[in-house]
Amino acid sequence: GTGWQGFTDRVMGGLSDIQAGYREIEGRTVLAMSGQVRLENNGGFIQVRLPLDARGGLFDAGDFSGIRIAARAPKPGAYYLHLRTADTRRPWAYYRARLTLGEDWTVIDIPWSSFEAQSLNTPLDTRRLRSLAVVAYGEAFEAEIEVRRLAWLQTNP
Repeated sequence: GTGWQGFTDRVMGGLSDIQAGYREIEGRTVLAMSGQVRLENNGGFIQVRLPLDARGGLFDAGDFSGIRIAARAPKPGAYYLHLRTADTRRPWAYYRARLTLGEDWTVIDIPWSSFEAQSLNTPLDTRRLRSLAVVAYGEAFEAEIEVRRLAWLQTNP
């Protein structure tokens, strides 16, 4: 299998900090990411990313209609889901969907059409996904997000 990988804008000279991993909350194990998102040195992100194929290949999610996430953000800010595909060759190219979260657990269904291309003109090809990421991005803030569940949305029969 694959595992979540945490990293920040420090890979390109930024100053943001991250703490990421699993924690017990209300008797359940959740994925937690927190840290200071800073904009200095063209920075501005922290993220946890999950490669979707153990061998670094592609994952075919074409039979699904999107992604369901159960999450909360005890600290408000700009949170996103990012997808990378075979077409996102540059580090700054990805597809993103905004997550509107608050202190309470929220389940959000995100259809593929909600993912907007960033720094590329290619439509999202859900049959050639590389990774999924939970991201705090684009503004200076103290980030804290917890993810209880991520799942593929079934296409309606």
